[in-house]
Amino acid sequence: MPEFIEKKSNGFSTEVGRFAKQASHPNVGLFNHVKGISVVSGDFKNLSPKVRAYVEENIDLCQPEKIHICDGTENENNHLLNLMQQQGTIVPLPKYQNCWLARTNPADTARVESKTFICTEKRAETIPTTKEGIKGTLGNWMSPRDMDAAVKERFTGCMKGRTMYVVPFSMGPVSSPLSKIGIQLTDSAYVVVSMRVMTRMGQAVLDKLADGSDFVRCLHSVGTPANGFIEMKSWPCDPERTIILHKPQNNEIVSYGSGYGGNSLLGKKCFALRIGSTIAKREGWLAEHMLILGITNPEGKKRYIAAAFPSACGKTNLAMMTPTLPGYKIECVGDDIAWMRFDKDGQLRAINPENGFFGVAPGTSNSSNPIAMKTIFQNTIFTNVASTSDGGVFWEGMEDEIDPNVRITDWRGKPWTKGESKTPAAHPNSRFCTPAKQCPIIDPNWEAPEGVPISAILFGGRRPAGVPLVYQARDWKHGVLIGAAMRSEATAAAEHKGKVIMHDPFAMRPFFGYNFGHYLEHWLSMEQRSANLPKIFHVNWFRKGSDGKFLWPGFGENSRVLDWILRRLDNEDCAKETPIGYLPKPSAINMQGLKDKVNEEELFSLPKDFWMEEVYAIEKYFNEQVGSDLPETIEQELKQLKKRVNDM
Repeated sequence: MPEFIEKKSNGFSTEVGRFAKQASHPNVGLFNHVKGISVVSGDFKNLSPKVRAYVEENIDLCQPEKIHICDGTENENNHLLNLMQQQGTIVPLPKYQNCWLARTNPADTARVESKTFICTEKRAETIPTTKEGIKGTLGNWMSPRDMDAAVKERFTGCMKGRTMYVVPFSMGPVSSPLSKIGIQLTDSAYVVVSMRVMTRMGQAVLDKLADGSDFVRCLHSVGTPANGFIEMKSWPCDPERTIILHKPQNNEIVSYGSGYGGNSLLGKKCFALRIGSTIAKREGWLAEHMLILGITNPEGKKRYIAAAFPSACGKTNLAMMTPTLPGYKIECVGDDIAWMRFDKDGQLRAINPENGFFGVAPGTSNSSNPIAMKTIFQNTIFTNVASTSDGGVFWEGMEDEIDPNVRITDWRGKPWTKGESKTPAAHPNSRFCTPAKQCPIIDPNWEAPEGVPISAILFGGRRPAGVPLVYQARDWKHGVLIGAAMRSEATAAAEHKGKVIMHDPFAMRPFFGYNFGHYLEHWLSMEQRSANLPKIFHVNWFRKGSDGKFLWPGFGENSRVLDWILRRLDNEDCAKETPIGYLPKPSAINMQGLKDKVNEEELFSLPKDFWMEEVYAIEKYFNEQVGSDLPETIEQELKQLKKRVNDM
């Protein structure tokens, strides 16, 4: 940095160059204060009036010791990484280039849906009105008054002795008209470096706000337990009082007590889905829990597909698929979230609002997802995975990829031995946080400001019985019913109770920012916005045969299903009408070159008893969970499905 820097503040000029080497950060300036608190990086006066007012309001509430206005530079990032290393929050992983491992407090390892609330004046704006005695599962409501009390009780003085980081970030490319901007205030350096990976973060965003534009307000603190006791100084949290609050009317997010993942990286589920979906409803677009991929067929024709799957259903694997069908090429736009809006020609266009991948590590391997493995071993923050004595990482799924002589330390910091240790080496929800641009098959248009054109939307789940490999919706209304009726196998909350089939409409159950019935109305209204709607399909890679084994090989072989979908987009006559939608005609799926013969008859069979039970389960769910908020159109679609199944 230059030997002499002139900073002007409050009418003073001062030389600070000579103090730079002693400063906690190279951008430090003297006499740069706000409300008597030192601004150790950045210039408070250069913030827009709206941002200044937001910061000042929360300085009074949280009472931090210092303010750091983030610029997103490499210099700043290195400073924060070094700071966290000194604090013991992260350790370097010398086996890889610029990779780090964080171990959290064992009480802070996952998203906390039960402590996540949407705050509106009326409960019915947030969640459907269920029948008496029925517990609603489509979100949690809190009144604004209770929210204010919860914030005051937790945040008052919670940043004493800490630095408040001001994190300006854009969801989506800064130049895109489809993007939205947020300001997150946090006392966690881990959050800052992670937000730099997951969003476009830094000075360019502050420059964009200079015209007085508004932004989503995001306040976060790792918290200070009421009794003052913190189990791990390197990972402070307050699990007993953790709470995540959203106020859609103000585009406001408040998160307290957790430093982990979606609880603290507020651009992710909180902004991109919960607040995002409410903004999308107001403005006439869709904010969805969907991957986006580009697929090019052997003739060189390229299309883009969006797909919504619940967890553990192969979402990232599909987004980064290596197709086995010759001549096909897959490119990744995003693996988790899609913001979709119609252009002036009625074409639905999508952006991935994120800048990185925040993936579940266990199960990711060179056999399941070689592209992900080529993406994540540089510039990555790993959290709660196991570490190895040669300076690397390990998790369940990597058993065949590790030297047997290497010693493993589990996510809690204890020695771990394959075949002997009784607990997993990596936490089941352990993560990698890695830049999307490192993906070797990242789509060349992944940051196109106008977004990519979506031709098809896929819904899917893990269904071991009854549901065929693929079928097509009859029309848009039927497609919305398919999304609303999504169900997937999930592990029961209590251990040893086996698998249960859970309802997860649109793979959005934990992420709706408003009443699900109104959300369905919004999806149905897309028919009035365009005559050029994407076609809708349902896929199921997980059907099992009478022998209990998977009927379909999955992974790269799923390109055969995408091939059929693309041919349907071209209106090829390769489908037959059935009570549940259009199924592939016999031999319409290209099976050439498959190692093992697939039992197509069983894979595509539609057992009447199963589908009668399925319709009954969907009807019961709608009655109990959506009630009078269920759109009449969806009610009619379900009645028609029921009649068609009954007539099978």
